Amino acid sequence: MGDVKGFMKYGRKDFSKQPADERVKHWKEFYLEMPEDELQKQGARCMDCGVPFCQSGCPIGNIIPDWNDLVYRNNWQEAIERLHKTNNFPEFTGRVCPAPCENACVLAINEPAVTIKNIEVSIIEKAYKEGWVKPLPPKHRSGKKAAVVGSGPAGLSCADELNKAGHQVTVYEKNEALGGLLTLGIPDFKLEKWVVERRLDRMEQEGVKFKTKTHIGVDVSAKELLEKYDAVILAGGAEQPRDIPMPGRELKGIYFAMDYLTQQNRINKGQLVDLEKRISAEGKKVVVLGGGDTGSDCVGTANRQGATVVMNFELLPKPPQARSLDNPWPGWAFVERKSTSHEEGCQRDYAVMTKSFSGENGEVKKLHAVRLEFGPKDPATGRSAMKEIAGSEFTVEVDLVLLALGFLGPIKKGMIEEFGVALDERGNVKTDNNRMTSIPGVFAAGDMRRGQSLVVWAIHEGRTAAEGVHRYLMAEAKK
Repeated sequence: MGDVKGFMKYGRKDFSKQPADERVKHWKEFYLEMPEDELQKQGARCMDCGVPFCQSGCPIGNIIPDWNDLVYRNNWQEAIERLHKTNNFPEFTGRVCPAPCENACVLAINEPAVTIKNIEVSIIEKAYKEGWVKPLPPKHRSGKKAAVVGSGPAGLSCADELNKAGHQVTVYEKNEALGGLLTLGIPDFKLEKWVVERRLDRMEQEGVKFKTKTHIGVDVSAKELLEKYDAVILAGGAEQPRDIPMPGRELKGIYFAMDYLTQQNRINKGQLVDLEKRISAEGKKVVVLGGGDTGSDCVGTANRQGATVVMNFELLPKPPQARSLDNPWPGWAFVERKSTSHEEGCQRDYAVMTKSFSGENGEVKKLHAVRLEFGPKDPATGRSAMKEIAGSEFTVEVDLVLLALGFLGPIKKGMIEEFGVALDERGNVKTDNNRMTSIPGVFAAGDMRRGQSLVVWAIHEGRTAAEGVHRYLMAEAKK
């Protein structure tokens, strides 16, 4: 490291943000650029710690100390080369990843972690600005063809790696837009869509083919795909939302979070939506059920649509302010976090279980809930038994309820049934260590294989699947 005392000389400094009352007036990203000299100081905070736990905290194994030091030394071009060795899409992870690497930073044992995520996105954006991110099509082609089903981060990273290896790759996307949840799920204020399109353009220039509005299992059969390609990779995501069957669930005004977010993203792209199907929070009292990233995205979207009140209910108890004794470094810190969407206006409540809904004229008007208490953790499962607190029942007035309760794996009807691949005990597509399914030549990656997870895990999944596909194709070529 160039400055071995950097972590002692400089404090952590995050990106500045537009004030909340300004940013809710638009749908664009709201972080402000940091001067390069300040970024260099932040890079200098990276310690010569011997064992870089940040790399083990990162699912894709980013070589974080190297590019932190390169930024400190003002060697940005080498920094992007090092970053691209492990991460196909740092412009995505640098914006939307929750940064498990920072949780594992050695400095984070007793000081604020290095701003790894901010440095990452700064490297890639400078690289684009300077023209260092150029199309690099493979010099030789293998003659093998692979089909990737799904254009989310898992499918795209798999396609990118296979293309680099010289295979001809075609990506099939059932929707009208490429990018999966990057484009249709994550709100523009966290990830503007030109960022995704910029990378897709580069991939296309490198030889990857894309087919939109092509639903495998509907427009094209599994049999057709197997006959046309030497390998097929299923990367369609975990799209089956978790529901809460209870009295009043049928009332109008209760929607799955992804239906809500996807519609707004399409509107932002200029698509017209039937007014009768429009899901809007304007002038409404909104309750978001679920305290994860999807729930937070709903909060930010509702605020921008003009909700009068936004409430966010979480089933689990309120996390502690600091790590508990059974949650030691360098694992993910289960502590209270406040997202930028929560900063913009939100009433948060924990240990709340929804019991039913009631309404008038077929529309939801009230949510009925009860408070919970949790017992000690079971050493075997790590879970706490929960029970309702007698007499704690309460009701809130509501006009719009958004269900952000997670997902139950991939949709089985259609493509998965057609391929006939085996499923694991959680209902996800089962694979071996090479990511091959029970059907030879058919592989799976991302949320479809591991369940709902992070963008950075999806990239890891895609890269790992690509390695397995490449070995399979090369073995087939030798026969």
